[in-house]
Amino acid sequence: MSSLGNIIRKEIKDLLTPITIIPIIIIALLYASIGGTIGNIEEELDEPPIIGLVNYDDGELSELALGFFEQTSEIVYNSTNKVEGIEAVKNQDGVALIIIHKNFTKNILEGNQGEIEIYWIMKGAGILDSISSSVVEEVISLLDKNISIELISDNESFNATTIVAPTNITQTTQFKNIVLKGVSSNDVANLLSSQSTFIPIIIMIVIIMSGNTVISSMALEKENKTLETLLTLPVKRYSIIAGKIIAAGAIGLLFAVIYMIGFSYYLQGFQFSNGQSLSSLGLSLTTIDLLLVGISVFVTLLAALSLCMVLGTLAKNYKSAQTLTFPVTILALFPMFMVMFKDFDTLPIALKGLLFAIPFSHPMMAPRALIFDDYLLVFAGIIYVAIFSLIMIAITVWIFKTDRLLTGRISGNKRNILKTKKK
Repeated sequence: MSSLGNIIRKEIKDLLTPITIIPIIIIALLYASIGGTIGNIEEELDEPPIIGLVNYDDGELSELALGFFEQTSEIVYNSTNKVEGIEAVKNQDGVALIIIHKNFTKNILEGNQGEIEIYWIMKGAGILDSISSSVVEEVISLLDKNISIELISDNESFNATTIVAPTNITQTTQFKNIVLKGVSSNDVANLLSSQSTFIPIIIMIVIIMSGNTVISSMALEKENKTLETLLTLPVKRYSIIAGKIIAAGAIGLLFAVIYMIGFSYYLQGFQFSNGQSLSSLGLSLTTIDLLLVGISVFVTLLAALSLCMVLGTLAKNYKSAQTLTFPVTILALFPMFMVMFKDFDTLPIALKGLLFAIPFSHPMMAPRALIFDDYLLVFAGIIYVAIFSLIMIAITVWIFKTDRLLTGRISGNKRNILKTKKK
């Protein structure tokens, strides 16, 4: 039993190291923060949506509609000026301006549909950003039912079609200073969330796979003594480093080209529910945009591979290398979830800074940013990730110039010198 106990203690000591514990703690904290964000959904659903009203009709059904909106929503504007209404809703972080057109009551009472226009103020394209607009759509649907009940309770005979659908909704969406006519904010959000679901997943998979390959390769070189043999050959260490970095860069470039080609075809398949596509609304990516996406992917993969080379130097063997992939996995998973659930512009400042600081988040955000001409975020991201890559490469160079690469600590001679100095 004592031998078994010693083996168990030895294995636990080998597996339970700071390198394995810290990533797990960080993952738990990150998931807790994401869970807290998602947990606010129910609260947002219970809150009344912030809207503005513009009423050009003075009939009884428009009065019914106004009373219904007052009960179900927080109204920050109620007048007849559309431009002022849009600005008022924007300033109060509202979700929509609802416009009741002239002759709304008269048209419905004559058996025709009354016209209601919704001008959506879209703040973000994440899954959680579309909650308020979904609530407004539900309110409009309930308004239709209330008008139908009012018509049915009347003794006069009405057109059955009008009773079932008394209003006709026309929609316009404003997002990042771009006005999209004929589509709702939910249409835009659903289309962009489809992209922000698949694109981050693909980027995450590529980063984790390539990073795991580099770390495992470094560990196997140590375990098989090939790295030690390589360092004893009459080859300058700068050449070894350059060879590894150039190879990593070539792989990153290849992945970026493949990704860019696939992504250009991927975008062509998306359409809105009414048959419109991104290109028909002037939101397609140009050749320059696709090139910027490719550059963002390339510098990010170079940053990932450089970071993994640094982590790979810490691995003593292939077994320990598997635990070193956790930091890369964390840095890939966190931005993936954040980009899927929230738009960068709607995040709190602290989360914005954190998301920007993670180099792997930038190619995930770049396509959506470029669709809406947010070039500043993309260029800033490329520059930042390029600097991060250079820092990782510099650290790799420093490690290769020391004995830490083979021993993981200061060499024996240096340690003796330090002891002598202390004496």
